[in-house]
Amino acid sequence: MAGLEGIEQPRGHSRAAAARWSPAVEDERGLKALELYGNPADAEVPLPSRPESAATARRLAQVVVLRHWGLTPRMTEDAVLLVSELVGNAVRHTGARVFGLRMRRRRGMIRVEVRDPSRGLPCLLPVQELDTTGRGLYLIDKLSDRWGVDLLPRGKTTWFEMRVVDR
Repeated sequence: MAGLEGIEQPRGHSRAAAARWSPAVEDERGLKALELYGNPADAEVPLPSRPESAATARRLAQVVVLRHWGLTPRMTEDAVLLVSELVGNAVRHTGARVFGLRMRRRRGMIRVEVRDPSRGLPCLLPVQELDTTGRGLYLIDKLSDRWGVDLLPRGKTTWFEMRVVDR
């Protein structure tokens, strides 16, 4: 790795590394997050506006989409990525101390909402190939079926929707 010469790197075949990244461990972490914060499919879950809340939101989304709603791994992967982008934007750009995460499933679609106290609107900017930041809304725009912002008397809700095939 560039810039890391002489620094020992973790080996992919080590037992500790395999356990750390196994789906069972991720399920366990997701279930723990669900226990600590609540289920965003039942009610809005308040999360602190800190970078590590993105990981918490990803875990909650994974448990809800994959385990509770029984949707495909591909749908789960896309939803988890977009949840992470919404949360990252809330943490980075709103100045909030706390934001809310809510997930809803209706016939044929899922909707994920992040509510924050800022009335500043997100802005979809053009993305260049070598850009290292500013891709969040671009990804949301490309991977979701619809997205938008609802202004509230005190703040806003930024959301995305994805179509699902009901069984």
